[in-house]
Amino acid sequence: MVLLAAAVCTKAGKAIVSRQFVEMTRTRIEGLLAAFPKLMNTGKQHTFVETESVRYVYQPMEKLYMVLITTKNSNILEDLETLRLFSRVIPEYCRALEETEISDHCFDLIFAFDEIVALGYRENVNLAQIRTFTEMDSHEEKVFRAVRETQEREAKAEMRRKAKELQQARRDAERQGKKAPGFGGFGSSGGSSMSSNAAAVITENIMEPEKTKSAPIPTRPSGSNKALKLGAKGKEVDNFVDKLKSEGETIVTPAAGKRPSEVAKVLPPPVNVESVHLKIEEKISLTCSRDGGLQNMEVHGLIMLRVSDDKFGRIRVHVDNEDKKGVQLQTHPNVDKKLFTSDSLIGLKNPEKSFPLNSDVGVLKWRLQTTDEALIPLTINCWPSESGNGCDVNIEYELQEDKLELNDVVITIPLPAGVGAPVIGDIDGDYHHDSRRNTLEWTLPVIDSKNKSGSLEFSIAGQPNDFFPVTVSFVSKKNYCNLQVTKVTQVDGNSPVRYSTETAFLVDKYEIL
Repeated sequence: MVLLAAAVCTKAGKAIVSRQFVEMTRTRIEGLLAAFPKLMNTGKQHTFVETESVRYVYQPMEKLYMVLITTKNSNILEDLETLRLFSRVIPEYCRALEETEISDHCFDLIFAFDEIVALGYRENVNLAQIRTFTEMDSHEEKVFRAVRETQEREAKAEMRRKAKELQQARRDAERQGKKAPGFGGFGSSGGSSMSSNAAAVITENIMEPEKTKSAPIPTRPSGSNKALKLGAKGKEVDNFVDKLKSEGETIVTPAAGKRPSEVAKVLPPPVNVESVHLKIEEKISLTCSRDGGLQNMEVHGLIMLRVSDDKFGRIRVHVDNEDKKGVQLQTHPNVDKKLFTSDSLIGLKNPEKSFPLNSDVGVLKWRLQTTDEALIPLTINCWPSESGNGCDVNIEYELQEDKLELNDVVITIPLPAGVGAPVIGDIDGDYHHDSRRNTLEWTLPVIDSKNKSGSLEFSIAGQPNDFFPVTVSFVSKKNYCNLQVTKVTQVDGNSPVRYSTETAFLVDKYEIL
């Protein structure tokens, strides 16, 4: 088979998007597509038409045509199979089979077309492979980014520790009435000033990259030796923490039990936000015993609607509810409950009113509470066993919900105090030993159906009870309960409205006691 071109055109023969796989001028392809509608016989059901030089294999798609232009000696059966694959690719990237929608996603379609055909010949690919190739998702890249972020955090922590040591040495020298050491061979006369300035520069460089644009810039007092003065004796630590907070640093106390990187661990908002934007957010709270029994599990979900254009104020949201876990649904008091119960449509009780503009409105929420162990999304099994030198700990995870994709997974195991670092054996993923908090953090960039299980083995002195409770944190762009927004339409005329969605599945509490 020799495929010359693949195109999506109107019924009048106007090309919307076309991809040529052989040398062909624009005038030539436009002429072929313009002649295509005139060759079709009205009233007859065909899937191809021929001229003296080429063959058109086509499939109607509402008001458009998906057309393949091939040579006359190509295999018609292979052409039809290729045409079906092309027709299935288009709905993957376009919400509606309309000319404007096709134009908006023309480059996505061309990239997908290139995966199907190369140099005029069909590639042996299916729809799932095309989706994977065009996304260019790399597991190695995610692992590399996670390792690099961990190294950056450790380097910043080391720099803060060094800066604090310089501060402490200067304060100790001032208390004893001695001159502070120079820390760099600049002489004893300027040692105190240089150590103060060096600490100031180090601290300032650490804090500056982590400031947000909205954070107020603190006013630095005048004077060279008072810039980092922390106060009276007995309050150095508290004042140092206050200083870090004033310069935009997020401080987490050890009692909070969370890493600084987890404080603001939320998914970034989507890049393209339409005038109608829907945010689907779920939070899970789970407590499980170490022998595998589920003590309690709650999932709270919410759909928030934001309308930024008043011409789309009177709309209805179509919700596809395929949940089989026993979710309890509750609509907003201003939402028509009967309409949602009968047709799964979210709309106002008074259809003449509009949704509020430029504000997030919660229109639907749900709750799932269960003790069924089969509904645990990610199971964690921790097996500490005593040995002659302490404990051998085997911990493993398994993803039970295959449709989920968990990102930035951190499994935190507490360790006994004062026994040093653990000896790591086999591990899937990466790890970080926090000696200050006495924890071992097992990090995995992604857990999905292709990477649904893994294990970690390590040895350390201690008792089996020292390694509990195990805590888990993650984020996901796929929600746990099977509720999805499928369409948004206007109240008048039921015409479709372009919309964007943002889905987040977050952890409120996930403990194995």
